[in-house]
Amino acid sequence: MNTSELIITWATPFFFALIAIEFIVARLRGRRAYRSNDSINSIGLGVMSQIAGVFMKLLTLGIYAWCVQHVALFTLPATSLWVWVSGLLLYDFLYYWLHRLGHEVNILWAAHVVHHQSEEYNLSTALRQTSTGGLLGWVFYLPMAVLGYPLEVFVVIALIDLLYQFWVHTEQIGKLGWFDRVFCSPSNHRAHHATNDRYIDHNYGGILILWDRLFGTFVEEDDVDRPVYGTRSPLRSWNPLWANAEVYWAAAVDAWHAKRWRDKLQLWFRPPGWRPADVATRFPKPAYDISRAIFNPPMPPALAGYCLLQFALLLGMATHFLGLTAHASLGTLLGYALYMVVSLCVLGALMESRRTAFWLEGARTLLTAALPLLLGRWFGVAHLDGYAAVAIAVLFGASTLALPWMAGLRPREALHHDAVTG
Repeated sequence: MNTSELIITWATPFFFALIAIEFIVARLRGRRAYRSNDSINSIGLGVMSQIAGVFMKLLTLGIYAWCVQHVALFTLPATSLWVWVSGLLLYDFLYYWLHRLGHEVNILWAAHVVHHQSEEYNLSTALRQTSTGGLLGWVFYLPMAVLGYPLEVFVVIALIDLLYQFWVHTEQIGKLGWFDRVFCSPSNHRAHHATNDRYIDHNYGGILILWDRLFGTFVEEDDVDRPVYGTRSPLRSWNPLWANAEVYWAAAVDAWHAKRWRDKLQLWFRPPGWRPADVATRFPKPAYDISRAIFNPPMPPALAGYCLLQFALLLGMATHFLGLTAHASLGTLLGYALYMVVSLCVLGALMESRRTAFWLEGARTLLTAALPLLLGRWFGVAHLDGYAAVAIAVLFGASTLALPWMAGLRPREALHHDAVTG
């Protein structure tokens, strides 16, 4: 593992410990802070983000390292405290502009939208990260490379800024007085995630909220106007691939339908929601309804428990995957990544109680049970211990056998949907 993957791996148990504490505190207060389907979707998107990050290193870190080596104006020592402090301040300043433009420019919003799609606001939302942000986000941090901040300083500072933002994704901590005026806090960030008119497109700061106060994008959370979370074009799906693709796809479709080439191009750089007049007229979209019901397809408790179990197993596999990145072949990593992404998509379909999902999950669990037993190997493990192979076969074989029973528990709404869609 490289530094960032190692830190994320070590931090993961603390993430889940804090999630458990938040869950318990909310229950003691008589509140519902979590839904299993939403949390699986959010954390699963975080897993996908980490997987994608492994393959984007050349872009996100390779270019930075090249710039430090070839075009840096200064050689800054990684052993100096002022380099770390100034680097953190500069990174947070650049993050503010990346984050702000991520809400103001459609092609950047297409990546960032993933983080805002959840209609809940809890610590699992913090883990809900994009898989495509690295395609363009690296550009914003090149000033640090040009100034000569070493790669190792940049990587650790980026993680500090990211990890700081974990704790602000909660409704269990109220306003914090003077702290809210200086730093990004739960209250400030709740306003950022809200779709209410008074809150939309405010409070972009990562660690410091001072940037928002300086550049006129700060808004205070109002106790009367409670934040409503999500986006103004609700995702309404637990499919993690679609979560990453929805805005790109919508923009591509509008670009295809636009008559003028100018419109085909500019819609990518206009604010989110902007559409060419001819496209908006021919293909109108419903107005945003802030009082809409949240997306929450009914799911029997047994199926919810099954999905949680399978997701826990996938989290273990994701940790194993990150541990392989330093020495496994590209083919092995790609195969493992594909397996996990497909698995997350199938789990998403299961949580929507789709009829085909049970067949797909049956195929997935059956193959997962059989292949290690027959081949004696697993991704990155050339010679799988016999007991481990049997354990995998028993666990996933039992999962396969349980699926027909759970398919019979599908809620009436899902059965009606199947009948309507044929």
